[in-house]
Amino acid sequence: MMAQIIEITDFSAPELDVYARLTEAQLLNRFEPAKGMFIAESPKVIHRALDGGCRPVSLLMERKDIDGSAEDVIRRCGDVPVFTADREVLAQLTGYHLTRGVLCAMYRPQLPRMEDILKNAHRVAVLENVMNPTNVGAIFRSAAALGMDAVLLSPGCSDPLYRRSARVSMGTVFQIPWTFTPPWPETGMEILKEMGFHTVAMALKDDSLSIDDPRLAARERLAVILGSEGDGLTDGTIAQCDDTVRIPMYHGVDSLNVAAASAVAFWELRKR
Repeated sequence: MMAQIIEITDFSAPELDVYARLTEAQLLNRFEPAKGMFIAESPKVIHRALDGGCRPVSLLMERKDIDGSAEDVIRRCGDVPVFTADREVLAQLTGYHLTRGVLCAMYRPQLPRMEDILKNAHRVAVLENVMNPTNVGAIFRSAAALGMDAVLLSPGCSDPLYRRSARVSMGTVFQIPWTFTPPWPETGMEILKEMGFHTVAMALKDDSLSIDDPRLAARERLAVILGSEGDGLTDGTIAQCDDTVRIPMYHGVDSLNVAAASAVAFWELRKR
């Protein structure tokens, strides 16, 4: 199958809506999930999305990338349309400069149930209301690299398939299992405990355990729960957790960015 190379001459072409006029929330298409799409940016992220079973709809790239950095991507995507133009034209169309030169519109995969993700997992990260797409992407990258088996997100979190999240994650959002929880913390916490997870809240509390407490890493199944950028975990969530855990700090610093804190926690609490 050969790709269809299409020179962009009409910005109003409906085939370009996905890149030029639809917001990421509109692409999500909550009313018709089967038609939901997302934008993958950069060859590495696109390859990992394809490896994860995502289906491409079309590609958008600079001319120079057709026989360059995107050549393998084009071959793997088969006969989907490849829209192309100069860098400045593409920036005018999308509203931003393509960081890695290539965009791919793809259908969203169906998310698994929380119970299915937890079935064979020993270490999971749980995000509560983490709304910054860059932080979500960075947390996924750390989770994949530092021993987490899965990531769960409360309904208030930013979508991991948003373009920036997926790019910052270096495509690991397609490598590590994840899903959104049912109502959180009520139902989500109940499922974690029913499936044998010891739950730890990353929070600044006087009675919290140090993250290097050997009893934590020794747990067979552990859920590491991290809160939002501004307020941290809610009191209700902390109250339902088995333990509250802190990262020891120096020089009067009282907290880390949630993405940085996640990397420390994942490494220290990984399954030995």
